[in-house]
Amino acid sequence: MPNCLPFLLGSLLLSAALSAAAAPALPAAPAYGPELQGFDYPYELKHYAFESQGKQLQMGYMDVAPTGAANGRTVVLMHGKNFCGATWEQTIKALGAAGYRVVAPDQVGFCTSSKPEHYQYSFQQLAINTHGLLAQLGIRKAVIVGHSTGGMLATRYALLYPDQATQLVMVNPIGLEDWKALGVPYRTVDQWYQRELKLNADGLRNYEQSTYYVGRWKPEYERWVTMLAGLNQGPGHALVAWNSALVYDMIFTQPVVYEFKDLAMPTLLLIGDADTTAIGSDAASPEVKAKIGRYKVLGKQAAKLISQATLVEFAGLGHAPQMEQPAEFHKALLGWLAAH
Repeated sequence: MPNCLPFLLGSLLLSAALSAAAAPALPAAPAYGPELQGFDYPYELKHYAFESQGKQLQMGYMDVAPTGAANGRTVVLMHGKNFCGATWEQTIKALGAAGYRVVAPDQVGFCTSSKPEHYQYSFQQLAINTHGLLAQLGIRKAVIVGHSTGGMLATRYALLYPDQATQLVMVNPIGLEDWKALGVPYRTVDQWYQRELKLNADGLRNYEQSTYYVGRWKPEYERWVTMLAGLNQGPGHALVAWNSALVYDMIFTQPVVYEFKDLAMPTLLLIGDADTTAIGSDAASPEVKAKIGRYKVLGKQAAKLISQATLVEFAGLGHAPQMEQPAEFHKALLGWLAAH
């Protein structure tokens, strides 16, 4: 019997080649630079250069003038861990129309800002960096708004600069509980790093849909998945992952919940009550996982700890109500700001 193997292999290769030629080409996944070069921000991106921990660093930021009649007030928007200044796009537009100047920085280690090889991350350090930016812009007093991890940073900023944070707004902040104290196992920076090296668009999308958006998904969320995946898979891949690991360690080991009692300024909590975000929950035991990340409970607990707190809950919404239901969210935010 003649050896048919070469013929079969040749036929298979030819068939595969013809199939590939016939299939429509999928667009290549974007690969953005280590400071998110190649990704378009909704407003002009500027850069603040400064020295910190012996390094020359820079923070990307947007400084957007009001489009409505100016009211003389400034709002500073602090992004979350899986977000950037750009993700505040709709909020910047709504605030600008209401007369506010808006500053939306990217923190060191994130998005369009420096990714140092070595940096001692703390919420105090990031707050001090942001304070330097505002000082350069001539902004002495501002409303401080923080979402997710930005809520922890906004709290720390308000505690460090109570005379300059006129009002504090927290949007589904993480850090409303101390996960370590509640039994979530500690991950080393090296373990976080190995985890972050594997980050990709599919993993991000699945995580955000299940945790952030209560199983729902809108086409407009895809832009933010692409933004993060492109940053993490670009030429700065290893450095981006390393900084992300350092940031996760900061989040896990530097809770702010114990100091909510020290916040003296009017504070607004905007909470999507179906949110289940909790850092490290994927490594927690079923018993621990069942009791953490319950924002329907956490929002009310936080409001009781803060002396001048107003709690607004969005029933059935997840981690980013400003993106899920922007009209409802901005009505609540602007109404409270007008009264304070």
